[in-house]
Amino acid sequence: MTERAGNQVLTANPWRDSDLDGATGAIVLADGTIIPGEGAGASGIATGELCFNTAMTGHQEILADPSYAGQIVCFTFPHIGNVGANAHDEEAASDRARKAAVGMVSRAPITPPSSWRAEHSFTEWLTARGIVAVTGVDTRALTARIRELGMPIAAIAHSPDGKLDADTLRKAALDAPSMEGAELAQHVLSEADSDWTQSDWVWPDGPGIGPSDGPLVVVLDYGVKANILRRLAGAGARVKVVRGTASAEDVLSLSPAGVVVSNGPGDPAATGEYALATIRGVIEAGVPTLGICLGHQMLALAIGARTQKMTHGHHGANHPVKNILSGQVEIVSMNHGFAVDRDSLPENAEETHISLFDGTNCGFRLKDKPVMSVQHHPEASPGPQDSFGVFDEFVGRLSGG
Repeated sequence: MTERAGNQVLTANPWRDSDLDGATGAIVLADGTIIPGEGAGASGIATGELCFNTAMTGHQEILADPSYAGQIVCFTFPHIGNVGANAHDEEAASDRARKAAVGMVSRAPITPPSSWRAEHSFTEWLTARGIVAVTGVDTRALTARIRELGMPIAAIAHSPDGKLDADTLRKAALDAPSMEGAELAQHVLSEADSDWTQSDWVWPDGPGIGPSDGPLVVVLDYGVKANILRRLAGAGARVKVVRGTASAEDVLSLSPAGVVVSNGPGDPAATGEYALATIRGVIEAGVPTLGICLGHQMLALAIGARTQKMTHGHHGANHPVKNILSGQVEIVSMNHGFAVDRDSLPENAEETHISLFDGTNCGFRLKDKPVMSVQHHPEASPGPQDSFGVFDEFVGRLSGG
């Protein structure tokens, strides 16, 4: 039930503290709203920013995406679990990057796996991953609330014995930090530099092996997704992953043919406090550079543009983005809560992509440097493959194609 007061939407809370009696799972928003349900996955309490994701499949890849670190994901598609989980769909490129989403919300109970690729049930995977889940929630109403009021900070809890305390959960939600100003990348970037060899997934065996003689692409890791690395290798590059805390001198000493500034979690301005000097050094050296998601935002900051917090962000595998240069509309995978302010882009930057949902910036390139950048996830894991060409274009330029 909602009522309007001016331009503000107020959502009434139909639940009382007593509705938690005997409940094994619950979500409590920072404004005190209580949403009881059935607990699943890991036991305990987790806090984070609550967002919704519209993807119909790929739930393992979404929750394993390091970009979701510090977030609770509400899936709008009601059913979950039928494909189970398997090692080939892992999106954390390092052990530290396994600190991804902290919570999950779904409408229907988690079903047993019914897929030849399943190695574990989704419940087993959630538990092993430390992800707290709550099912049996009216996700349509919760999604509508997020769309109207923005992504709230929330506490999510699973207590198998049915002992949940509303006041404890309210305090946990209130004490949890905002995503604005949050520097989360250092929690998920790799511990050490490494060479990456996996290539694209090949039916039915799994990832292939990348080339040993392609142009060297150095990936600045702020929580890079494994499929970005697979796609680079699949496009013909040799891939080396370097910690995002590396200096420009560290990166340039490797003599890279190109550099990729990776995706990752948190506020780009906060991560930029230690990353922008490196990114600027790479740009000034004239090294061809590609930014993806958080990397796109930090590239924008590095050239003097601004980023801004979005109300409910873009999270899903069905987002339409227009490629201004080609005129084509691409259906893409997205996951971001911050966006580049297009009006702040300098004169030497040309906008290349826009969201057809809300018109926000989704890509730019520099006119005087070999720099290109996209807000969406062209590796699309999960999601459509319309933007795979981003990697072919980038690596092709490095190869003289």
